Amino acid sequence: MNGLMFILKLSRTDVIAWEAFRTGKMELALYEEDGVLFFLYQIDGIFKEGWGDAPLGLALLKPEEWPTEEILQDKTLHLYLVDSNLQVLLSLRQVQLNEQFHSIIKDYIGKQKENHISPKEYTEKVHRMAAPELCCHAGKSSGSPEDRDDPGPLIPASPCRGGYIFHIFFI
Repeated sequence: MNGLMFILKLSRTDVIAWEAFRTGKMELALYEEDGVLFFLYQIDGIFKEGWGDAPLGLALLKPEEWPTEEILQDKTLHLYLVDSNLQVLLSLRQVQLNEQFHSIIKDYIGKQKENHISPKEYTEKVHRMAAPELCCHAGKSSGSPEDRDDPGPLIPASPCRGGYIFHIFFI
């Protein structure tokens, strides 16, 4: 399988959450702080408010497990919802990332391969950071996602955190 993979593990779900994950509205964003790229997600029907976040942890993988160029060329994002208690796949979804969103992830992975740090260093760095806080602009770009050809603009987070960029991708 080519493309990127995201596994969301939840300890409490129901059929409504499974269906929301499979077919409902999702907003995805990227946020970088101190060299760590966070994959941010908001899923109607699963989260009542706010965003979930997951740092992209290439440093936690062995080099032989890193994504290859072939895998990175595919713009498919494979999303999996897993019951964390039973370790059972509950729902899956595939989406095509736009060029800009895909490029940000691909460039970040390339930089991480060149400047690899140990799993311990990476884990300590992530733990030192507070969970990223989305600014008041996140998810409020002009027009509804259905009305745009472009899945979303780059949204500066300067009111909340200086100089950081979010890219919102609606699916």
